[in-house]
Amino acid sequence: MNPPRFQFEVCANGVESCLAAQAGGADRVELCAGIPEGGTTPSFGDIATARSLLDRTRLHVIIRPRGGDFRYSPLEERIMLEDIANARRLGADGVVLGCLTADGTVDLPLMGRLMKAAQGMSVTFHRAFDVCRDPFRALEDIIGLGCHRILTSGQQPTAEAGIPLLRELQKAAAGRITLLAGCGVNVGNIARIARETGITEFHFSARETVESDMAWHNDAVSMGGTVRIEEYTRPVTTERRVRDTIAAAHKG
Repeated sequence: MNPPRFQFEVCANGVESCLAAQAGGADRVELCAGIPEGGTTPSFGDIATARSLLDRTRLHVIIRPRGGDFRYSPLEERIMLEDIANARRLGADGVVLGCLTADGTVDLPLMGRLMKAAQGMSVTFHRAFDVCRDPFRALEDIIGLGCHRILTSGQQPTAEAGIPLLRELQKAAAGRITLLAGCGVNVGNIARIARETGITEFHFSARETVESDMAWHNDAVSMGGTVRIEEYTRPVTTERRVRDTIAAAHKG
């Protein structure tokens, strides 16, 4: 029996992370801003620079105008359509998006309009799937829309915890759409997730914390106001962690 053909996607929080992902052997990156919010649309400059520097790794761009829920207004739809057009103009290979109705089902009319705008590009339905009401109904709806894959943790905080549902979704998909297991995927669990679900595409960040080279710190001021965040460290994908995670999947 031939070994499974894995595909690896790195969730990249900037161009630096995109380049580390490529150096580490990733097949594609999902370029995002706003990682603490679950990912929002990156800047024009980020997309353009990533596209100019990535020559072996495919570039997918998240289309998400804000954090929070996945119920979007007509104004937000307009923004998303513009962002899809920008991603296309800048040469992105794909987009990553997802929209729900107020009652937790896939917003088929809005998704249909976004799919039309993204025609010819690869489309991933993102982890809005993980907060939908009925994952099996959503699976069928997303297949019907023509999306190429679904990024999911099996409706659990991590993909490892979501293994039971991921296994059932993989069976239900029956080769009609690709499931992309993501959230908390790392060197210590990727082989187990692959083995127990049959999924062959994985989404992970492979980040390490980098200390700021600022000599002067003013710890009395937070750019988040009353929300305290780390101002003098930042998480960045590293080539080493990407390579190690990919190697762990292949070792099984």
